[in-house]
This record gives sequence, structure tokens and C-alpha cells, in this order.
Amino acid sequence: MEARVKWEGGMKFRGEAQSGHQVLMDAAEQGGGKNEAPRPTELVLMGLGGCTGMDVVSILEKMRIPFDSFQVDIEGDRAEDHPRVFTEIRMNYRIWGKEIPREKFERAVTLSQERYCTVSNMLNKTARITYQLEINGEKV
Repeated sequence: MEARVKWEGGMKFRGEAQSGHQVLMDAAEQGGGKNEAPRPTELVLMGLGGCTGMDVVSILEKMRIPFDSFQVDIEGDRAEDHPRVFTEIRMNYRIWGKEIPREKFERAVTLSQERYCTVSNMLNKTARITYQLEINGEKV
């Protein structure tokens, strides 16, 4: 796997993945940027959500569990001192649909967190990752 980031002036960078897809990154104004794109650390949280989300969707599809909508909300706390690594990450897996079996949804999330999600397994080296589940707006 390869990637490249190219400086575009100020604190803005354009990242390009081996797949050819690109993403912009920028700093906040107080950090010398223009606030024109996500921060790299925000992209880490989004990458975590995308990684585990893809796992959960794939597992639920293999279990033949249909659903209408699914999202993962993520909050992260960082160390006060440099390097400002994530120290705590809270995730809320939220799914909507008819007759979603709680135990199968829990199993899909657990498999992602403990076995399949590469990003989660990297981040849990520095951060305590906790999560909760909701089905149709009700906490499980």
C-alpha cells in the first residue's frame, strides 16, 4: 500500500492513495491553516468509522440481516502533550430497520472491534476504545 501527500500552500496538503483517490487536509486558522478541509486527526477518526462500518455491514450481509440505515458516531480525546495521540475513543453504532436481532448486531460489532478492523486494532495501542449500540434509536 502506498500514499503520497503534496503541499498546496499554507498548511493545506493533498493526499493521494495508491487507488488514485484524493483527499484534502488543512489546519485550523489558529494552526496556520485556512480551515478548508479536515484535519489529519479527523481523517483518522473517519477512517476508523469507515473501517469498522464496512466490517459490520459485510458481517450483517453474510448473516442475511437486512437494515435500512447504519452509522457510526465517533468522539476522540487526545493527549495534552506531544505527540497528541488519541487516548480515548467513544463509538456509537446506530442501526435502523425491522426486526434487527440484538445479539447478531452485537456479534458483528464485536468481531469488527476485536478481530477485523485494522484501524481499530492500531488505535487501541494508545487509546481506550469503548462503544455502545443502538437499534432504532434505543440503546442496547
